[in-house]
Amino acid sequence: MPDAMSVFRLMGLPDFQAEDDLAQNIIDTLIANQQSLVEGDILVIAHKVVSKSEGACVDLHHVTPSDEAIELAKTVNKDPRKVEVILSQSTRIVRAMKRPDQQEGVLIAEHKNGYICANAAVDESNTDHPGQLILLPKDPDKSARQLCQRLESHFACNLGVVISDTFGRPWRLGQTNVAIGLANVPGVMHMLGEEDAFGRPLSVTAPAFADELAAASGLLMEKSAKSPVIIFRGLSWPKTDSSSRDLIRAHNEDLFR
Repeated sequence: MPDAMSVFRLMGLPDFQAEDDLAQNIIDTLIANQQSLVEGDILVIAHKVVSKSEGACVDLHHVTPSDEAIELAKTVNKDPRKVEVILSQSTRIVRAMKRPDQQEGVLIAEHKNGYICANAAVDESNTDHPGQLILLPKDPDKSARQLCQRLESHFACNLGVVISDTFGRPWRLGQTNVAIGLANVPGVMHMLGEEDAFGRPLSVTAPAFADELAAASGLLMEKSAKSPVIIFRGLSWPKTDSSSRDLIRAHNEDLFR
C-alpha cells in the first residue's frame, strides 16, 4: 500500500429526486468545481442519493399494514405501516424487542440482499417530506457498476465505486458506514499465504477493504452537510469483479444464529 492517500468530498450536488441522472450530476459537479477523476480513484456514495434517483422510496400514506405488521409493531412500538415496509424488505426478523431507554424498540432484520441490520435498512432521515421512507436500491451492485461505467467512460480511466449505508454493530456502540454495493473494488483482501512484518505466514488475515473505505468516508459524509460522495485518491488496489455479497458471512458460519 502507498504511504499516503487523499480523501475529499464532492460539494455542490443537488437534492435528488426519482429519475435524476446521478452519474451526470456527479460529472457536472466535478466540472463545476474544476475537478476531475483520475486513474485509481474510488468513489464512496451514500446509498440514499442512489435510492432517491432510482425511486426506491415509499410514502407511508399509501401503506396498509398486515396483521403480522400490526402485531410486531406492538412489540417494538413502531408505526405498523413502517413495520409493513420493513417486512417487505426482509427475509426474516432476527430480533424484536422493546428498549427501556427509548420510545421505539429494536427491530433487527435480514434484508433480502443478505445484510443483517436495523429495520432492514428502511430509513426516515434525509427524506424529502414527512411520511416518506427510503429503501435500499433494488440491486446495489448493479447500481454501482452502472455508475462506475458512466464515470469511467467520461473520464477515460479505471475507477472504483462503493455504495455505502450506515449500520449499527451488535457488540459495539454507535454506527459506522459499510459497503452495500461494489464496482471493481474488492470487498475483502485475502492475504492467506503472505507474511507479516516478522516473516510469519498469515493464515486468516482478510481485511474488509470495501468496508474500511466506507467507514473512512463517514468522517466526511456528514448527514447535515449534503456530501454524499467521497473520493479516495492514491490507494493501490486490484480491480476485481466484486460484489457486496463477498462481505456477507454464510449462514453456516454464523456462530450466534
